[in-house]
Amino acid sequence: MNKTVKTYIVLLILLFIGAVAIELSKPKTINWSQTYNETHKIPYGTIILYEQLKTLFPESTVENVKVTPYEYFDALYNWQDSTYSVSGTYMQIDNFTNIDEVSAQELLDFTSHGNDVFIATNYPPQKILDSLSIDINNDYDFKGKAEFSLANTIFQKDSITIEKGLSNYYFAELDSTKTTVLGYQKFDSISRINYVKIEHGSGNFYIHLQPVAFTNYHLLKKENKKYAAAVLSYLTNDTIYFDSSNKIDSDLGDSPLRFILSKPALKWAWYLALITLVSFMIFNAKRKQRIIKVIKPLENTTIAFTKTIGNLYYETKDHDTIIDKKITYFLEHLRRNYYLDTQLLDDKFIKNLSLKSGKKPTDIKRLINLILQLKAKRDCNEADLLRLNKAIEAFYTK
Repeated sequence: MNKTVKTYIVLLILLFIGAVAIELSKPKTINWSQTYNETHKIPYGTIILYEQLKTLFPESTVENVKVTPYEYFDALYNWQDSTYSVSGTYMQIDNFTNIDEVSAQELLDFTSHGNDVFIATNYPPQKILDSLSIDINNDYDFKGKAEFSLANTIFQKDSITIEKGLSNYYFAELDSTKTTVLGYQKFDSISRINYVKIEHGSGNFYIHLQPVAFTNYHLLKKENKKYAAAVLSYLTNDTIYFDSSNKIDSDLGDSPLRFILSKPALKWAWYLALITLVSFMIFNAKRKQRIIKVIKPLENTTIAFTKTIGNLYYETKDHDTIIDKKITYFLEHLRRNYYLDTQLLDDKFIKNLSLKSGKKPTDIKRLINLILQLKAKRDCNEADLLRLNKAIEAFYTK
């Protein structure tokens, strides 16, 4: 080992020691980010509520949903008898929900089959609001604290007062024929509705507009946990599908290195490893010509070409191309056999296809939603391809 290499090693060790010393000397600050993450112990995380779900619902199991509601529940839908293979309550607690329109429609379908959906958010998905005839307003001019209470007199003693993290979203318009008011919020002397139950099909939507009431900070204050328990007491003791798809740290994204980068010691070790690697490449790289392998030209025959294309799709797992071709051929089949314009796959198209093919509108709508979702999705996998193939085959044969 020459003197230069020893010098670099000593410098790297000193740099590492200095970085560790700086990190250890920093005072720990409180993270007030409103993550609503069920694994976070920070004030606005929801780990306390998540861990207490098994106590509140002793006969239930809690399933974490780490994908969109559409991706999760559509795979559990039986195309043969138009039913779901599971039942229970979908639960999401977040500041502003990121449920897309396709997933919102999936939740509407899931609820109509006798299941429940509990959403605690400042503003639910617009698709759900429109479908349930709900209008929400926001009073930006509010100050101080707010009192949360429930409509049922049984829970009269469970009212709480909150001062931090508040918003003033409230229900301005509801369909009284299928809505039950469950709770209120009061700023100063103005009382407005913030918790409702809406019937939809054979199931129910429970919508609460103050997710901050379920965070760690407020559940640990006084007897606030009784209010959260009372709010959730309306839910059935069945499987809880807890939404986690939007709980990835916004700074780290969904990178495979998010755990390493979340720990200061591991983060600096990773950075030093990269610096060492770059230094090695700079001082030790040499121009070398690798041996060029002689590749025999492919035979120019139809069979050989077909095998080559087939092997290319197989080895590269190009599911996106295969899915695109299956959708193209299926739409061509609709144009050729039913004389329909497939440029705009909207409700009118679904209705016309149902009339001409004799298929159920709900089954056709589910198939069209699947096609639209896969066309918009990047990096489709084998499961997506199998699900599309199953749905198209069901259309041909059912």
